[in-house]
Parts: sequence; C-alpha cells; structure tokens
Amino acid sequence: MAKPNRDIDKSLIRELAELLSETELSEIEIEQDGLRVRVARQITGTMHHGVASPAPQPAPQPSAPPPAASAEGGLPAGTVTSPMVGTAYRAPEPGARAFVEVGSVVREGQSILIVEAMKTMNHIAAPRAGTVTQIMVQDGQPVEFGEPLLVIE
Repeated sequence: MAKPNRDIDKSLIRELAELLSETELSEIEIEQDGLRVRVARQITGTMHHGVASPAPQPAPQPSAPPPAASAEGGLPAGTVTSPMVGTAYRAPEPGARAFVEVGSVVREGQSILIVEAMKTMNHIAAPRAGTVTQIMVQDGQPVEFGEPLLVIE
C-alpha cells in the first residue's frame, strides 16, 4: 500500500489562503493529480455565505469616491470596480436583457452586473444613483479584484 504524499506544496496553500482574503470567500478546494487541497477560514459577524444559499447574495461593494472627485489610478470619477475575482455578466441569465446600458439611469442599490466567483452569483449593486456613462466589461468576461466595471455619474 502506497503512503500518502506528506510533502504538500506550502506555497500552493499560501496562494489559496491569499485568494480567500482577496475574494472574501470562506473556502477554496482544488484537486490536482489525485491530491485534494481544501483551505477554509472561519468568518465571524453578520457576513452572508453565498455557497449554500440558492439565492444570489449581494457582493460587498468598495467605497466609491463622490461624483465630483477623481478616482485613483486615472479612473474616471464614479467608476465601479469589481469586489472580487470572477466572471462578469451583464444580464441576469443568458439571453436576457442587460441590467444596464450606457445612458441607463440607476438608483443606489440597484443590480447593475453579476460577478460569478466559485459558482456563486454575486449581484453588484450601484453604489450611488446616477447615469451609466461607460461600460468597461463584456458579458462573460473574466475580471480581477479592483478592475473597472462601469462608470456611474
């Protein structure tokens, strides 16, 4: 009988732990070459876990600058950025109308996109009321944490 490999790549575990922090997920599990690694963290407080919930949970929103202020990094004021790594979807389901188009007037808290992360659909809510002046992602496009999604002025 073969002994299990006890020499697990610690850098892989560190990378997965960092990914948990960056994406605000509660656990990640991967399987590669017959080796399964699961990294989980305990979350306290009132944070919602979208993993077991059938309904989409709102994603945490980054604080946005006031409309008159310029955003850091040369981004236009009112830029909404991705709160996580995942895949951006402009519509609630394939074939449906997009949540917003350029020129759409939105209210604060209205769903403007979905970012799928680890098979969980996270609705991205408008951080303020205004008009969508620019959309920077295509439907089904992979996005990184902090990547600009759209601009609301």
